[in-house]
Amino acid sequence: MDAWGMIAASAAEAPPDLEGSADGRRVIILGAGLAGMTAAYELAKLGYETPIIEARDFAGGRCQTARRGFVQTEVTGRTQRALFDEGQHFNHGPWRIPYHHRSTLHYTREFDVPLEIMVNDNPNAWAYREEEDGNPFSGERVRIRELRADIGGYTAELLAKAVDQSRLDDELTEEDRERLIDYLVSFGQLDRSALEYRGTGGRGYEEDPGAGLNPGVPSDPHAFRDVLSHGAINSFRAIDSHTQKNTMFQPVGGMDQLARGFERAVGHMIDYGQEVVEIRQNDDGVRIVVEDRGTGETREVEGDYCLCTIPLSVLNQIPSDLSPEFSQAMNQVTYASTGKIGLQFGRRFWELDDHIYGGHTITNLQGIGNITYPSYGWQEQKGVLQGYYNFGSDAIEVSAMTSAERTRFALEAGSKIHGEAYEREFETAFSVAWHLIPYSLGGWASWSSDARQNAYPILNEPDGRILLAGEHLSYMTGWMSGAIESAWIQMEKIHQHAQATATRVQEAA
Repeated sequence: MDAWGMIAASAAEAPPDLEGSADGRRVIILGAGLAGMTAAYELAKLGYETPIIEARDFAGGRCQTARRGFVQTEVTGRTQRALFDEGQHFNHGPWRIPYHHRSTLHYTREFDVPLEIMVNDNPNAWAYREEEDGNPFSGERVRIRELRADIGGYTAELLAKAVDQSRLDDELTEEDRERLIDYLVSFGQLDRSALEYRGTGGRGYEEDPGAGLNPGVPSDPHAFRDVLSHGAINSFRAIDSHTQKNTMFQPVGGMDQLARGFERAVGHMIDYGQEVVEIRQNDDGVRIVVEDRGTGETREVEGDYCLCTIPLSVLNQIPSDLSPEFSQAMNQVTYASTGKIGLQFGRRFWELDDHIYGGHTITNLQGIGNITYPSYGWQEQKGVLQGYYNFGSDAIEVSAMTSAERTRFALEAGSKIHGEAYEREFETAFSVAWHLIPYSLGGWASWSSDARQNAYPILNEPDGRILLAGEHLSYMTGWMSGAIESAWIQMEKIHQHAQATATRVQEAA
C-alpha cells in the first residue's frame, strides 16, 4: 500500500485499464517529453483536463533528432545549427529500441510510426586499440569477426582437449564427453580428429569465393596469444545483454518521429516556451508559476494535481512546496555526463571500401568510445555516422571544446581507423553534450545503490498533490520505456486517488 492507500502495478505492455471518469479534474503536466505526453494522452481519454507546460519550443524532451535547421543552445551560450543535407539526420538522444521494450512499441504502433532495423552489432566492423601493452595489433584495425572466431575457436580447442583427456574435475560419462566435444567442435569450428582450431570461413577470407574457378583463399587465424592480448575481446559475450540486442528497432526518419506521433495526439494541449519558475501546492490543489520565455511575463496555472516530468537535475533548482524529505531524496540522484557527434560524409566509404553496413567499430580511444555506422539509407551517396559517444570525465573534457574543436577531435580519431577518407569526405557535423543542455542537464539519472534503496521509494510516492514521472523513476534509466511506464504508474495513482476522493465526498453528502 502506498501513501495514498492504494496499490499500483507497473504495466509493461499497455497502459493500465482505468475505469471511471475525471469528474472535471485538472492535472497540470510539467514537461512535454515522452512521460508527460504519455500521461496527457491516456488521462485525456478519461476526461481529465491535462494542460502541458513545456519550456522548449518543441515536444519530445530528450527524444530528439538533428536534421537540417535544428538549433540547439547549450548553457554556455554556444549555439549550433544542424546543416545536414535534406534526408540526412542524426539521433543525438535515444537511438534504439529493443524488442522487449513493449511499452515503447505500443506507441509506435498506436501512432503509426514505421520502424526499421537498427544494426546494433556487426562483426565486419573494426576493432581498434592503441597504446595497449603487449598487444601486437596496437595501432592497427582488425575485423571484429576475426577476433571473435579466433578467441572462440582457441578456447573451444583447449576445453575440447581437456574433455577428451578426462582432465575436468567434474565426472562425465563417456556419452556426455562425446556430446560436449561435438558441441565444442561445432562452436569453435574445430578439426574433429585433431580437436584443433585452424580457422573458419566465418572469420573471413583473404580473397572471397567467386564464380568460375575461384574457390577463394581462406584466412589464417591470428596467434592465440596475440588474440588474448587484444582488449576488444573483453566486450564479446556468449549472448547479447538484456538491452543490447544484435538487432534493434529505430523509427524511419529519426527517433523524434515517435515524439511527433505523440504531438499529433496531444499537441493542442501543449503550451510551448513556458518555463516553470515555481511549484506550489496546498491540500486542495496545485499552483504552477510559469514564465513566458519570449515576453518574460509570468502567470499562474492551477489544477487538482501536478505530474512533474522535469529531470531531477533541473527540478531541484526550482522553488517548490515539496516536503524536505522529498527534496532531500531528489538531491541524492546524479545525472550522466554524456556527449555524441554526428558527422556527415559525402561518400559512404565505410560501405564502399570497408563493406560495413551498420554496427559499431570498437575503440579504446579516449573521448571517442565506439564509432557507429548508420542503419538507414543503405547504398546512398551520403550518410551520417556517429563519430563519438562519450561518458563521464571524457564527456566533460570534450564538451569544454568549441563545436569546431569537437569536430576536429572526432575527425582525427576516426582517421586512425578509416584513413584519409575520413577527413576528405567530411562535410558537416552536429554535436551534443547533454549535461550542458538546458532543461535536461544530463543524459539520464544515475542511481547509486544507496539512493535506490533510500531515495527511490520516496520519489515514487506522491508528495501531497505532486507526483513525479520520467525515466529517472524506473529501472530503465536512459530508455524511453522507462519514461513511458513511469507515467503509466503515476497516472494510475492520480486516477485512483481522484476516484477515492470523489467517493468520500459523495458518502459525506
